[in-house]
Amino acid sequence: MKTKTLLALILTLLLFSISNAQISTTISGIIKDKTTNSNLPFVNVILKTVKDSTFVSGTVTNEDGRFSLTRINSGNYYLEVSYMGYSTKKQAVFVGNLSEYLDLQTIEIEEAETTLNEVIITNKANEISEKMDKKTFSLKDNINQSGGSVLQAMQNLPSVTVQDGKIQLRGSDKVTVLIDGKQTALTGFGSQTGLDNIPASAIEKIEIINNPSAKYDANGNAGIINIIYKKNNKNGFNGKVGLTTGAGSLWVRKENLPNIRPQYSFTPKINPSLSLNYRKNKVNIFLQGDYLYTEKLNKNEFVTRIYDDGDIINSQLKRNRNTHFTTLKSGIDYAINEQNSLTISGLYGGEKIIDRGDQPFYNEDLSERKRLWQFLEDELKTTLMATANYQHKFQEAGHLLNIGFNYTFHREDEKYFYDNYLPTSTGTDAFKLLSDEQVYDFNIDYIKPLKYGRIETGIKLRNRNIPTNMEFIPGENSVLDTDAGGWATYKELIPAIFGNYIFENQKWEAELGLRIEFVNIQYDVNPNHSVYASDGYNYTQPFPNFRLAYKINDDNKLSIFFNRRVDRPNEVDIRIFPKYDDAEIIKVGNPALRPQFTNSIEIGFKTNFKKGSFYNAIYHRFANGTITRISSTVEGSNLIYATFQNVNNSYNTGFEMVLSQEISDKYSFSINLNAYRNQIDAFNIENKYPISHTFSADKQKIVSGNVKLNNSFHFSKSIDAQLSAIYLAPDIIPQGKTKSRFSLDFGLKKTIQKGKGELFINATDLLNTMVIKNEINGQGFYYTSYDYYETQVIRLGYIYKF
Repeated sequence: MKTKTLLALILTLLLFSISNAQISTTISGIIKDKTTNSNLPFVNVILKTVKDSTFVSGTVTNEDGRFSLTRINSGNYYLEVSYMGYSTKKQAVFVGNLSEYLDLQTIEIEEAETTLNEVIITNKANEISEKMDKKTFSLKDNINQSGGSVLQAMQNLPSVTVQDGKIQLRGSDKVTVLIDGKQTALTGFGSQTGLDNIPASAIEKIEIINNPSAKYDANGNAGIINIIYKKNNKNGFNGKVGLTTGAGSLWVRKENLPNIRPQYSFTPKINPSLSLNYRKNKVNIFLQGDYLYTEKLNKNEFVTRIYDDGDIINSQLKRNRNTHFTTLKSGIDYAINEQNSLTISGLYGGEKIIDRGDQPFYNEDLSERKRLWQFLEDELKTTLMATANYQHKFQEAGHLLNIGFNYTFHREDEKYFYDNYLPTSTGTDAFKLLSDEQVYDFNIDYIKPLKYGRIETGIKLRNRNIPTNMEFIPGENSVLDTDAGGWATYKELIPAIFGNYIFENQKWEAELGLRIEFVNIQYDVNPNHSVYASDGYNYTQPFPNFRLAYKINDDNKLSIFFNRRVDRPNEVDIRIFPKYDDAEIIKVGNPALRPQFTNSIEIGFKTNFKKGSFYNAIYHRFANGTITRISSTVEGSNLIYATFQNVNNSYNTGFEMVLSQEISDKYSFSINLNAYRNQIDAFNIENKYPISHTFSADKQKIVSGNVKLNNSFHFSKSIDAQLSAIYLAPDIIPQGKTKSRFSLDFGLKKTIQKGKGELFINATDLLNTMVIKNEINGQGFYYTSYDYYETQVIRLGYIYKF
């Protein structure tokens, strides 16, 4: 009954407005004399529509006979070339949606005595407003999440869900996250990280790429999320300043178990931001700075564990978190001349986290406390990134050579201090973890526009090195496994080459790409480790991608996609050190972990109609060597050990639908439905830590999905509002399932000061209903958990542009 009520409520609301990204195209070519083959300067070149010969754009050729027409929308045109003493020539030109540059190459004209045949064009243009392989969302339109983090902003996007602080696309968390098209330590080179601490105020837009082309790294089977930072290109001095404040956990949803420290409530948030830009002549200088301070009830999980011997344990894991996060991004664009430019930029990220946690353990009726685990985590993460990009523009518009170098340094300095209170004793423990990651990326990309598309090719080289040291500091009555500490070093070398061919005419679009990667991974482990030894792997593998689209008419397009991708284990997935942030669920990596390879196919259809569009797709993914975390116990202990493993094959088959419609200039809505079936085949694995033991599981399968609805209101020229609802259906997690969840978000924005200022107020999880409910079936135990972590936040903010 409750579920039906929630569904009814959802279906009365309407979801997130999608920004339909339509590219504009530059058309170029060279005009020559047909008889002498000489280049002709100062020739008139005019672009007109086929439908009614309306003037669209015009220019004259330069001294070399070259011309360029910019900002041309998709459509069916003809080019009119005229020159004194020569006959006028008309040539058909089709502009599609796949290429930003079209090179018509050589156009020959004859002297006036020669009669030319006029080209007659009868077909109409196709104007598809959005490429079906990528969706783009502007954060300035996301009123509900203004002033929050990137992770919070993403949870309202179509196809995206958030599970345990990670982004999932269509039910999979194997997502590669980029910043300005590059992998960084801020968001993770393998598994995603840090998204909850990047202020959304620093971000211009977010791109979701479900079917990446060969020019992208092959890592991440579910797709790519590209986070694009703000950067102003206006002339002169300009910028933006903003301040957001707010509070979360406005009331206690579930009282603590007895005799522990209070959980955070009414937690403050503050986010000042500054963006500056100065452009003059050949130089553009930019600076983006953000500071985010939050107090947060980061975890508040109540667990009931039932063991096969009948023992029942009730526990609570409460984590009060204070976070200081600072980002600075600055750089300079320098136009050396018309053909050559150089961009040099740097990025700094500093994240300070203080966690104060309590974890009491009680018997079934809470009459006896068996244990109290209290801890303090003090963690400092520092990221430095330096980037240099050189671009050479050939004489043809869009004919480019890009050379880039990127260096990243990321330090993880983590300290944990524990107090372990037992009925008859008290213990104290601590550990220190230091990890210094260095990454060198070098790439060369070449783009050559064609008359009906383009060619892209390039090479990339990555060298990544992560030395890590874990120092266990045992105290009285220690529970630490001190023999599992010491040093370990992760080494990664990946050279890659790719090629992409894109073709488009009036009826067909095609993209065929191939990326070949050689990967060499070596993980060196200190010889004194109690369980694990050095390990590694290497492979040379092709990663093809293919897309074929048929344009039925002006408003309807059908596409089919194929992709092969990989998920390489990240360093933290194979890290050999046990982690004690949960006293009785010990997490540890696995150096024997191997890559997971995935093939995917998708069929999509998009139709446009008056002031709206409808997009739907069916997709299927098949993965072998599926990577997941397995929880198990060993004989004689109630501790649970959670270790990453390659299990059997897994399958993800689903359907996605996005409907958006503008009803009037006052009101618009969109709705996103994503339904899928997840399956993991039966498997049998060996966990080596702390001692060798086996674990088996039967085949798991479930039908799940989510519904997101949004309505957007435009009350006047200066006031806008959004009301959003999200429903997440039950889903599979390793060895169990997570139950349904629901939330309601609201935002209001008012433009002031003649458009230069903006005030906003918003509330996430307005009704405080988002609770993570899990059921886990392990070997020798079963447990249920309810996590009442902080989801409700109210924010008030102001932005001023100058």
